[in-house]
Amino acid sequence: MRLNLNKPLVVFDLETTGLDLVKDRIIQLSFIKVMPDGTEERGNYLINPECHIRPEITQLTGISDESVSGQPTFKQLAKTLADKFLGCDFAGFNSNHFDVPLLAEEFLRAGIDFDFSRCRLIDAQTIFHKMERRNLAAAYKFYVGHKMDEDFEAHRADEDTEATYRVLKAQLDFYTEEHQRELGEDPEGRTLQNDMDFLNEFSKVNQNVDFAGRIVWGEAKDVKGNVIIGKDGKPVMTEYFNFGKHKGKTVTDVLRFDPGYYAWILSGDFTYNTKQVLTRIRLREAQRLKI
Repeated sequence: MRLNLNKPLVVFDLETTGLDLVKDRIIQLSFIKVMPDGTEERGNYLINPECHIRPEITQLTGISDESVSGQPTFKQLAKTLADKFLGCDFAGFNSNHFDVPLLAEEFLRAGIDFDFSRCRLIDAQTIFHKMERRNLAAAYKFYVGHKMDEDFEAHRADEDTEATYRVLKAQLDFYTEEHQRELGEDPEGRTLQNDMDFLNEFSKVNQNVDFAGRIVWGEAKDVKGNVIIGKDGKPVMTEYFNFGKHKGKTVTDVLRFDPGYYAWILSGDFTYNTKQVLTRIRLREAQRLKI
């Protein structure tokens, strides 16, 4: 099924030096940029992480220190990638939990404020887990009908990107009302819309404001503890801290009554994205108080 797009969609995958958002770095980035007219642009970069690649990572990915020697650093590629990705939505496999947060960190480390909050983020793994609950290889076999190891080399970003793109298109074919009825299934709750807004919402599994989940959305309450209802009849949402001594308190209250907490987070071992989100909230509240 051709994707129903009203702006470009970047299907991407990363290989990295590890899983720590603060300390680890990208060593391979691959993407397929799909345009609304169906045309596709592919990119694949080996990236010098400027640090040692551990043997277990080399064994897993096939990428060694020698592989990335002489390759550009992310900082050298950042402006080119930001220009390519501007105005796009993003899709991947487990991307909302890891790939997007790490890519955001790398952009910020390179001095580029790429605002992923303006993008719709589609996670084929979340779709798969909500529908079938397995991994990429199982998803590929289930939706595409082939064994992934027969079509691709495992743990290569370019190969996994191709597989994820095929899985996403096949998911949209599989979860149509017509196909579910052909399978003898009740289509209620078993259909997907070929629409990026729908898939963005469907891919969400938490209420994180920042990628690391240090700040989360929650219902705003008045001084008596009653949930505040907006003009649309729905609860008004606000940001809460989700860790430490201020866990469960609204960010705005903490910024007001414990302003040193902001400075502590900015100087601490938190992701750049967490610091960025907190700073935006602080600036927003300062501007609101001036009005």
